[in-house]
Amino acid sequence: MYFINQGIKISFISALCCLPMSVNAATSGVETSGDLGLLALPLLAYGSTFYFDDGQGRPEFYKSILSTALATQLLKVTVRKKRPIEDSYTSFPSGHAAIAFQSATFIEQRYGWTYGIPAYAVATYVGWTRVESKEHYTIDVLAGAAIGVLTSLYFTTPYNGMHINPYANNGNYGIELSATF
Repeated sequence: MYFINQGIKISFISALCCLPMSVNAATSGVETSGDLGLLALPLLAYGSTFYFDDGQGRPEFYKSILSTALATQLLKVTVRKKRPIEDSYTSFPSGHAAIAFQSATFIEQRYGWTYGIPAYAVATYVGWTRVESKEHYTIDVLAGAAIGVLTSLYFTTPYNGMHINPYANNGNYGIELSATF
């Protein structure tokens, strides 16, 4: 298991090394700010596992970000949808949105809504910048966001077994507390 974890760590570090290329290629302030949000969210999500001394969260983050990246890239090469203004055929789904929402969902699922709400706000902004800068269509961003959310929901468990969520259903509102024993 140690070698698998080391391989995941190396893959995560390799993925982070590739992200800055996107920032260098940015052509507008909106696009650049979205790229910075893209860099910040996974670094915050990963860094939070150290801040909270959360050794269980790290492997969950590795699995989630790796599966998000793999699913996104597999769909990009399979679907081959043309980008709005480039001759590139890598529009669907948005990798920026996938990683941003994977990280935001990891933060929310692991550490709660106090940290999740700002993370989702940044992820939403990242997605908006991709459409605004004409790098993606709205459906590309929504698909990327869905991939990121689903992978984090699948791999992430609440920190210390306790989680507080807002609740709204059929006109009933409240707070839901869940615990794992």
